[in-house]
Amino acid sequence: MIDSIELFCGAGGLALGLQKAGLSHKALFEWDKYSCANINKNIADGNTLVSDWKVFETDVRKVDFQVYKGSIDVISGGPPCQPFSLGGKAKAYNDTRDMWPEAIRAVREVLPKAFVFENVKGLLRPAFSDYFHYILLQLQYPTITRGDLSWIDHYRLLEKKHRNGEKGTYNIKYSLVNVADYGVPQSRYRVIIVGFKSDLEIDYEFPEPTHSKDALLFDKWVTGDYWREHGLEQPECEISAQRLATLRKNPLKTKRWRTVRDAICDLPDPRLNQQLSISNHEYRPGAKAYAGHSGSDLDEPSKTIKAGVHGVPGGENTVVLDDGTIRYYTVRESARIQTFDDDYVFCGSWGEAMRQIGNAVPEMMAEIIGRSVVEKLERSAK
Repeated sequence: MIDSIELFCGAGGLALGLQKAGLSHKALFEWDKYSCANINKNIADGNTLVSDWKVFETDVRKVDFQVYKGSIDVISGGPPCQPFSLGGKAKAYNDTRDMWPEAIRAVREVLPKAFVFENVKGLLRPAFSDYFHYILLQLQYPTITRGDLSWIDHYRLLEKKHRNGEKGTYNIKYSLVNVADYGVPQSRYRVIIVGFKSDLEIDYEFPEPTHSKDALLFDKWVTGDYWREHGLEQPECEISAQRLATLRKNPLKTKRWRTVRDAICDLPDPRLNQQLSISNHEYRPGAKAYAGHSGSDLDEPSKTIKAGVHGVPGGENTVVLDDGTIRYYTVRESARIQTFDDDYVFCGSWGEAMRQIGNAVPEMMAEIIGRSVVEKLERSAK
């Protein structure tokens, strides 16, 4: 196992995936008491994946990361996304929740072999372009501190060093990924940033997508395998004859996108109160469709599971059933769409559980990225 620490761990999606990939978390930091309580509940329940975790409920600004220098190989985390979210106020560096400076400080004080950070697609908005590149340059040159400089002047200093070809402490790669392209039953775009120490001379590339929309269309409308697998009659074709002909002519190397139905079809209908031993699968009434929030189609990847500041938005966390009615996802269904294992439980109210799930990194995506990082580190150690 490769020793690591994680900042802003939330409900644990990123940490769980990285743990499966071969990391061993020596400390996890999170200020939100409900998220910490949730992880500790799973530890207390004997969940083997998290049994050795130590979760610190604290403000990362108060943490001395230097105590981990020399003993930690990887730092991971998802700095709060609200400053950059498309659905937020988009204040970026003027938002007090911007924790990128703390993520960069952790890297500077620990100097791990590698790091993995995740954030929302909004980080790549043109309005944030300079600040995003500033984040990347700070991660590349973490030991060149800001001091009394404004962030703009510090950015210019780092940019000059980069233009002059000065070698940084880290080599950085970032990518915008749709997690549906990696087998997560959800359309969810996220920015992933991976860095390796320059002296390791690691040439890193992000894993190639394994799933595709075209493969789903092929299984639906060319072979009909999708419908047969779910015991359904194939409906009338929903794509053009030209598109259908193109699909027939081009063999696909990817698996099909996973759909909501793929993710939850074996769960009992929560409206029938037949939950048996399945945790977090309670029915919640009152779901309604409204403009721009029409619920997720059973036979497509789910819309992005979201966490609202003032409660959960209506459409993102609802599903349209075969009879055309709409209902809320149960907590367990949302957890499956975020690829949490069924034995990972969520405590607290429906709204609080959904908030944590909506803020999480899909566990499957984290594992895929984690395995690619672990593989590089293990090769470099030989």
